[in-house]
Amino acid sequence: MQRVTMTIDDDLMESLDRYMEASGHRNRSEAVRDLVRAGLLRLPKTDDGARRCMAALVYVYDHETRQLSKRLMDGHHSHTDLSIATLHVHIDEGSCLEVSLLRGPKSEVDHFAQHVIGERGVRYGQLVVVPASAEAPQARHPHEHDRRHEH
Repeated sequence: MQRVTMTIDDDLMESLDRYMEASGHRNRSEAVRDLVRAGLLRLPKTDDGARRCMAALVYVYDHETRQLSKRLMDGHHSHTDLSIATLHVHIDEGSCLEVSLLRGPKSEVDHFAQHVIGERGVRYGQLVVVPASAEAPQARHPHEHDRRHEH
């Protein structure tokens, strides 16, 4: 293990101490190690662009922004190979939340998500990526039944 010396401003140190207390870390070193690990997991890996994944793209947008709803919908329609489903929720009179489920090569999913998040009028966006094996068999839906059985 290596020792690292860091200089942190007072406000950030107070936030770290509150995080440490709330999360049950015994000391600052444990808290910082966990935060660094979590941050490193969020960084893109250079070798996983072709790997298939599933993802949830969560974004909030101003539905009054001119043509934004149409541009978002058109984006999903032009990426039917990636877009599985979208849940749309009205937050208030001017804001909508959408959760879009995506599947495909990670580089394409990332590119599509950045395009959506970068649209004028999108106020917040985050992509959560889960690796998916291309060789995984398609699971049967739990409500599908073998039609040959007797009731």
